[in-house]
Amino acid sequence: MRGEETPLATAVVNGVTLAYDDEGDGPGTPLVLVHGHPFDRSMWAPQAAAAAAAGRRVIVPDLRGYGASEVVPGVTPLETFARDVAALLDHLGVPEAVVGGLSMGGQIVMEFQRLFPARVTGLVLADTFPGADTEEGRRAREAMAQRLAAEGMSGYADEVLDRMIAPRNVTALPQVAAHVLRMMRGTSPEGAAAALRGRARRPDYGAVLAAVGVPTLIVVGRDDVYTPVAEAEAMHAAVRGSRLVVVEGAGHLPNLERPEEFNDALLRFLGAPG
Repeated sequence: MRGEETPLATAVVNGVTLAYDDEGDGPGTPLVLVHGHPFDRSMWAPQAAAAAAAGRRVIVPDLRGYGASEVVPGVTPLETFARDVAALLDHLGVPEAVVGGLSMGGQIVMEFQRLFPARVTGLVLADTFPGADTEEGRRAREAMAQRLAAEGMSGYADEVLDRMIAPRNVTALPQVAAHVLRMMRGTSPEGAAAALRGRARRPDYGAVLAAVGVPTLIVVGRDDVYTPVAEAEAMHAAVRGSRLVVVEGAGHLPNLERPEEFNDALLRFLGAPG
């Protein structure tokens, strides 16, 4: 990603200041990568570096409420995140892109596809699922939003680390575990709570996936407990002509736990050398 000597890139979109990385200058369609909850744009560092080195322009924003972007408390629906991404692309003069996301980021990508299908030339859906929350799920997200706003992120981060990455990777990959903890602990509780409340109100994206007509890559960690392999297989069946890659030895964050395998799948999908 950007070196320390490079000033942080920011843009004001939809009245909110977003931080972002913009790497590479290849002639192909740019790649946009949307992070999950409760992370930031640094979760895509291995993929941004690999794709940029392969000649692809890569745009990686911090969503509102996360990373170095402006925090907006209250409720942030997925539609707001998706419109922020579109506005950032407008700011950068990018009419269309391959758009990818992981977990909540994948659901934002599905919302982007719903709102702006003409701007999408390809989809990357990693460790995510299209379904709406159940009533029980909505209550659980609201309860977690209240907890994070009241207690902060540290306790939650410690509790979920061995679900965000495969349990054995907590000790086998200490640098990855430290990075994941750092992202979670560094997230604004107010921003995270707003996203949880908005995510609880999302629609079902089954019909969106069924209508997808662009190349689509679906990736999932073999040991993901949040979005199991069965969810990825169902998406693969729903999206005509999609590719499914199951990453062995990884949990919910295969792009960080097994970056070589994830990058190989991504670059092959993009048509770059693997």
